[in-house]
Amino acid sequence: MRRKDVLDLDDFAPDEIREVLETTVAMKEVLARPIKRVPPLRGKTIVNCFYEASTRTRVSFELAAKNLSADVVNISSTGSSVEKGETLVDTTRTLQALGADMVVMRHGASGAPYVVARELSACVINGGDGWHAHPTQALLDLFTVQSRLGRLEGRRIAIVGDVLHSRVARSAAWGFATMGASVVLCAPPTLLPAGFDRAVLTGLRAKGLPTVVAGTPSVELTHHLDAALHDADVVMALRVQRERMDSGLLPSLREYARAYGLTRDRVAKARFGAVVMHPGPMNEGVEIAPDVAYGGQSAVEEQVANGVAVRMAVMYLLAGGRGGAAV
Repeated sequence: MRRKDVLDLDDFAPDEIREVLETTVAMKEVLARPIKRVPPLRGKTIVNCFYEASTRTRVSFELAAKNLSADVVNISSTGSSVEKGETLVDTTRTLQALGADMVVMRHGASGAPYVVARELSACVINGGDGWHAHPTQALLDLFTVQSRLGRLEGRRIAIVGDVLHSRVARSAAWGFATMGASVVLCAPPTLLPAGFDRAVLTGLRAKGLPTVVAGTPSVELTHHLDAALHDADVVMALRVQRERMDSGLLPSLREYARAYGLTRDRVAKARFGAVVMHPGPMNEGVEIAPDVAYGGQSAVEEQVANGVAVRMAVMYLLAGGRGGAAV
């Protein structure tokens, strides 16, 4: 991987994403061994710097680093010098002085990992920043779909829910579109970011990639759930962020569930056997019904399991690994 940092997928070429997915296959093989540990990052120090609460992402990054034999340090805003007023740049300089080789950062402010990457000579991986990006979540979603369906090119991906506040949706749209899939983002008008489709299409053109898949734009927006689900190979529900209720963007959770919640009947409008996904945590009965979340078409548990292997692959490649052959 010819880059220092992984901050989003908007600047990834298809070959780079393909390399991550191929290396993830090797990491899955490592995780299937009786002893799930290999030496590529022995002697390296990985710092997980999480300014937001997290379970799946933080734990999977920690397991990924330890499985590669790195030393891991976990930092949160609670109990650190941040509570004493230390700025992000000051924290970055501290990490630099302490000899961190790689920093995984989750932060509530969009762009925070970019600030750290600019100041830090170590590699930086964005573990989620504000409403902006979550690249490793998108990569594990890509890997999950590829594992289930065999290829990404030409697939139709429907992403339904609070797109406006979803860093997962943004990174996933970039990732799937870069790999030749078409993405339709569906939400109520108040939860759909105007112009995002045009921004992605412009970015694809700049990278010399197709902007049309099977006669439809690579990324499109719609308020109509039936239209989004039609012919979809993958249906991904996004968490309805209950804190948004206070700002009046939704009339009620019940109304949202009635109009946009994924039920068995609605999923049946997608392609036969369509893969159902959710980045978690789930509000069962709101954006997704329990029998859909845990049904035969669901890949939700696979997404969680694949998170460790994908993050191992990203760390391995950033550290100079090549294709997973040495593990």
